[in-house]
Amino acid sequence: MNIVRATIFHTPRNPFFDANALVAHVDGALAIEHGKVAVCGDYSAVVKTHPDAPVRDLRGGYILPGFIDTHVHFPQVRVLGGLGYSLLDWLEQCTLPEEARLADAVYASSIAREFVGALATHGTTTALVFGSHFADATAALFSAAAQRGLRIISGLVLSDRSLRPELHQTPDAAYKDSQTLIARFGSHQYAVTPRFAFSASEAMLSVCRTLIRENPDSLFTTHINENRLEIEQVARLFPLSADYLAVYERFDLIGARSVLAHNVHPSVTELHRLAAYGATIAHCPASNAALGSGIFPMRRHIEAGVRFALGTDVGGGTGFGMLKEGLQAYLMQRVASEPITLSPAQMLFLATRAGAEALGIADQTGDFETGKSADFVYLRPPENSVLAGVLERLEDPSRVISALFTLAGAESVKEVRVADHAIVNQTN
Repeated sequence: MNIVRATIFHTPRNPFFDANALVAHVDGALAIEHGKVAVCGDYSAVVKTHPDAPVRDLRGGYILPGFIDTHVHFPQVRVLGGLGYSLLDWLEQCTLPEEARLADAVYASSIAREFVGALATHGTTTALVFGSHFADATAALFSAAAQRGLRIISGLVLSDRSLRPELHQTPDAAYKDSQTLIARFGSHQYAVTPRFAFSASEAMLSVCRTLIRENPDSLFTTHINENRLEIEQVARLFPLSADYLAVYERFDLIGARSVLAHNVHPSVTELHRLAAYGATIAHCPASNAALGSGIFPMRRHIEAGVRFALGTDVGGGTGFGMLKEGLQAYLMQRVASEPITLSPAQMLFLATRAGAEALGIADQTGDFETGKSADFVYLRPPENSVLAGVLERLEDPSRVISALFTLAGAESVKEVRVADHAIVNQTN
């Protein structure tokens, strides 16, 4: 056993429904044994219970649960910063040409290492990742994540129309390649991933249904209701479906293990159906703003009982930082037509525990309850930085968290651990 001493924050309960959900230990201790949390609490109490455990003193910084990104695209690292487009134009002119380059296995392996490294250095310990349209490239992603020690769930991206021809697969090939990847990497870390209904035929969506039925431990992830033109095109392609969600429902793809990105423009009935299924929305505020898609109707989701968590949506988004994504969510909800003022606890929850719930792993990670994996990020701002000066006089935990979400970036990420294994370590 070992003990890490620092200020500790986590949200083991949902602060949207529990005003006392934030747990803060100003002089805190995280006792870790065999890669799992033995106990989290005030330092004086923890050290009294475990007097012989060695202590690493990290006071002056802050320990948070590792961030959980519920929507991010591995092949899009090199298209970050493509501003000035709407969704479908951005896909055609920026993203799809780059994604086609991942047919080159050597290039794909390089991008996989770059992608995984960027997640880690921003404090992300778990991510639901859109893989590549190419099986070898998707395998390279799984391998790079395993080598780094990062927890990911991903899958081959499936499309057979409306994109560049070199990104299309036949349904038979998509099924065979997907099953090969599942056999190699395990269904528990696999996500059946049609790109979106716009680029998937009925035959391809039928393959998705078969894959899920044959691999019930897998997740299902895709896009929904991101852009108004996209929604119109989906309605044209699936005239017998009442709305976007109904396309996926027709193929039995929606359930508690479904994570759907965006949902910026849902109907009332779609929200109620999503809530009934227990599905989760990956809310990507930076991407929604950058591509001009709209403002996520968070209040409507809450009132309908629809779960949601945060995603960076690299490269439609603006980077890998989940702290920045939480801040962007706060800013956009302040000016939404039905505004919400997110609390610091709610921002922290959306970046951590909510993601674990979305991925079906809240029993393993997302907070510091006893028995969970010791996944954490240690934040400590550089000396003489603006953030260091702001934090110097703050005592209220909520104000501290607000400052971290507002000003902290990768430069403040000093250590990142998954199951107490260091994937980033700049504390020495």
